[in-house]
Amino acid sequence: MEQLILGAGRQYTPFQAARAADVPMELAARFWRAMGFADIGQAKALTETDVIALRRLAGLVEAGLLSEAMAVQVARSTGQTTARLAEWQIDSFLEGLTEPPEPGMTRTEVAYPLVELLLPELQEFLVYVWRRQLAAATGRVVQAADDEEMVDRRLAVAFADLVGFTRLTRRLEEEELGELVEAFETTAADLVAAHGGRLIKTLGDEVLYVADDAGTAAEIGLRLIETLANDATMPELRVGMALGTVTTRMGDVFGNTVNLASRLTSIAPKDAVLVDGALRAELVAAGEAPESEKETDAGASYRFALRPLYQRPVRGLGVIEPWLLTRRPSGS
Repeated sequence: MEQLILGAGRQYTPFQAARAADVPMELAARFWRAMGFADIGQAKALTETDVIALRRLAGLVEAGLLSEAMAVQVARSTGQTTARLAEWQIDSFLEGLTEPPEPGMTRTEVAYPLVELLLPELQEFLVYVWRRQLAAATGRVVQAADDEEMVDRRLAVAFADLVGFTRLTRRLEEEELGELVEAFETTAADLVAAHGGRLIKTLGDEVLYVADDAGTAAEIGLRLIETLANDATMPELRVGMALGTVTTRMGDVFGNTVNLASRLTSIAPKDAVLVDGALRAELVAAGEAPESEKETDAGASYRFALRPLYQRPVRGLGVIEPWLLTRRPSGS
């Protein structure tokens, strides 16, 4: 099974593989650790494909296409992403396909022909999805106003958090809890993607997503609340979002805007969305929400309504004024 997946038998020690790839052992070790592989001493655990991958990565550095630091980042980001994907596929995918159809058959006997058939198809699909995601990310970079905006960008950042999840972990069986988390993550991922946002990460009872504009982030937040409210198996949800400059690294986002969105989530009422002043201001400027209910233009049609809540101090961020975001009835 292992040889089928790896595509070759184990025949090299790390030193032999580095020498075969003509790469310094120190650099080879940095690449392997970045990809998430444990130190194995001098055991014969590496294959010809390991040598080829090492040679390719080092070749990008030698050709000047990547710096050594950037090559290590490429190895790390790829390793972290694919490690999670592989774990999910084994836990949720192969396990369900490899129940022995006949008594006495081992899991390996059932799994081998399935893996043999699925592996090339899954590999092609993985490359397809990666290319599509790469094209989308490249488009966003090309549209950036300058080099700084490629790293430090103005985005709407939002967290959506299940209420009372800790209590649920004590009350539900492990399988039930796993099904609930998977349903939540699937629902959130589908809604975020469908309405033009980007899912940054999932944390079991919480998801983090971003959008290029306030209206998109607000629409996603309200749809998450509305969708989960209609599912009796789901706990309540709270959402917090903020607009501002964020730093992007390895597919994640950092900075005060992210911290503020997280704090707003923690103080949001159940089944409610809280936004910061900057996001509220952009919704008003874009004609998505009125400046105030008293000054609402009778001829205007707004998607959202905003109500100020009490100002409150937030550790590390000073005093903030949260705004409660709701959906306005059609035509109002």
